[in-house]
Amino acid sequence: MELKIEARNVELRKSWQTKISEEQEKLIRHYPNFVVHLRISIEATTHYKEGGFEIKLVATVPNDTVVVTRNGESVRTVLTESFDVLALQLKEIQRKKRKSQKVSNNVEGADNVGIIRKVSPHESYGFIMSADKRDIYFHENALKNVNIEDLAEGDSVIFGETQGDKGPQASWVRAAE
Repeated sequence: MELKIEARNVELRKSWQTKISEEQEKLIRHYPNFVVHLRISIEATTHYKEGGFEIKLVATVPNDTVVVTRNGESVRTVLTESFDVLALQLKEIQRKKRKSQKVSNNVEGADNVGIIRKVSPHESYGFIMSADKRDIYFHENALKNVNIEDLAEGDSVIFGETQGDKGPQASWVRAAE
């Protein structure tokens, strides 16, 4: 992570640099290889209502830029608050990125269509016959929009497949509509 610190109308103190280093380490630990560039601006303001200092963080991440601006009397306190807000925004960006990746994976045909071959409601499991005639195990916990009691042999389902301890299994199952 490339880091740039600038101070305006104020001398940059050693304790502030130490705090910035601590917060930078947290970012690197929680968001490895995500923040490409981080610019920190500490400015002494003359505005009474805004507090004595303005902290501005500008973080460059892949395909996005995050800007956080906070005002207050104590630089260390405002730095902590600014980095907390930045971390929340980075978390949200990563969540949206994961969500869009899931959607694009589903669009690419990651969903499988199958037919219920066997269902044992009293034992909470069943088997799906996949389009390529393989048996795919599923557990009641994998069911999304249907109850196991409502499934019958021959029902069409859509499912996500993973490799379980004993072979292929459904990570989720939905009734086909």
